[in-house]
Amino acid sequence: MSNANWEVVIGLEVHCQLMTKTKIFSGAATAYGAEPNTQADTVTLGFPGVLPVLNHDALQMAVKFGLAVDAQVAERSVFARKHYFYPDLPKGYQISQYELPIVANGHLDIELADGSTKRIGITRAHMEEDAGKSVHDAYAGQSGIDLNRAGTPLLEIVSEPDIRSSAEAVSYLKKLHQLVVYLGICDGNMQEGSFRCDCNVSVRPRGQKEFGTRTETKNVNSFRYVEKAIEYEIERQIEVIESGGKIVQETRLFNPDTGETRSMRSKENANDYRYFPDPDLLPVVVTAADVARVRSTMPELPEAKRNRFVEQYGLPKYDATVLTGEAALADYYEAVVSTSGGDPKTCANWVITDLLGALNKLGKEIGDSPVTAPMLAGLVARIADKTISGKIAKDVFEAMLAGEGDADTIIKAKGLVQITDESAIIKAIEDVMAKNPGQLAEYRAGKDKLFGFFVGQAMKATQGKANPDALNRLLKEKLAP
Repeated sequence: MSNANWEVVIGLEVHCQLMTKTKIFSGAATAYGAEPNTQADTVTLGFPGVLPVLNHDALQMAVKFGLAVDAQVAERSVFARKHYFYPDLPKGYQISQYELPIVANGHLDIELADGSTKRIGITRAHMEEDAGKSVHDAYAGQSGIDLNRAGTPLLEIVSEPDIRSSAEAVSYLKKLHQLVVYLGICDGNMQEGSFRCDCNVSVRPRGQKEFGTRTETKNVNSFRYVEKAIEYEIERQIEVIESGGKIVQETRLFNPDTGETRSMRSKENANDYRYFPDPDLLPVVVTAADVARVRSTMPELPEAKRNRFVEQYGLPKYDATVLTGEAALADYYEAVVSTSGGDPKTCANWVITDLLGALNKLGKEIGDSPVTAPMLAGLVARIADKTISGKIAKDVFEAMLAGEGDADTIIKAKGLVQITDESAIIKAIEDVMAKNPGQLAEYRAGKDKLFGFFVGQAMKATQGKANPDALNRLLKEKLAP
């Protein structure tokens, strides 16, 4: 049998760390990178007599996510205790949500490689606290426990098993990642574990309705690793079944060095966790007025922004998609358009090609750009009012990148103002014609390709400052037989 005879079924569970300043049930800080165990307070550690209190900001963020994926926001949701024993879980249980989550029945529409769209269901999103972290490389032959992360608020987002390939999984993850960052509920930093994914994968003979036995690969923290982990697991499961074996329901880990998954432990079922409602936390009640307040704070979402860029600015879909990839980039572009007086497509070209290309080489994000939006707008404005040509603008941009000032400062300092005086351009053309009689004769004899030669020579004679439109028009007039 080949892979064509098998259908892959994938569901993803994404742990999204919420951007609150304090933990979900206490006032301890959530800042990343603190000294180990300096942000683990008595509530997080489960000291006798302490009581958890829900962080209201975490609740608001969960509701905001529910609205963004067109889901049902529960009027009443309940926290439960999920029991398991692991060194990084100091209480012996995790406070999560089980039967009554805050968000249910949402969806995300993803784009496939052929340009079509596919709707991926979101079963639920529930609030919970994170566990600590086991550290295995700090001491020789020993492991340490850092409980700083314990109690950090998470939103666990569970998809329906609607995904049918690793490519669809990555498309869904990227769309989800973009959304939570746009909403301002998660910083999306996958390296720090702020956005990590558990991949549930199974295979079944094509045409079979029943699902196969699934495995769960835990805590994969990059899009590329998700793709590799899923691909490996698909191949492994098919090989096991075709060899006469059976897939065991289990939890697996992905090794990025080898590109393989390995068995970690047998997969627990819900009854293994002995869920029951947390007696220290009241049910969470969200009224229609609460939802309306959150809705009033919703930003323009990526898809809506992209569609607006196409309609408002007349941009191609590709340009609009790139420019709305990050909220900060979209804001930068709109600032350039609104203050430069330039054509929106010209502004898009400068942002996408020149600015993003330069930032990529420098290894910088848009927020750290040495060329600010007002600076780029000033450059585009000087092109629009014909102070400089597009060619000169490239040199001015490089000077701005190097920290030499804004466009006007650089143009003045380097004497780069475009020559628009037609008499000066005609003089330069006549000098070029006089110095190149052979090429002139060939051009007039029908060798049209030499026109580019004369353009280049005339530009050289004017140090690149001649207005290109005027130069081309005047050259055609002067070179005519």
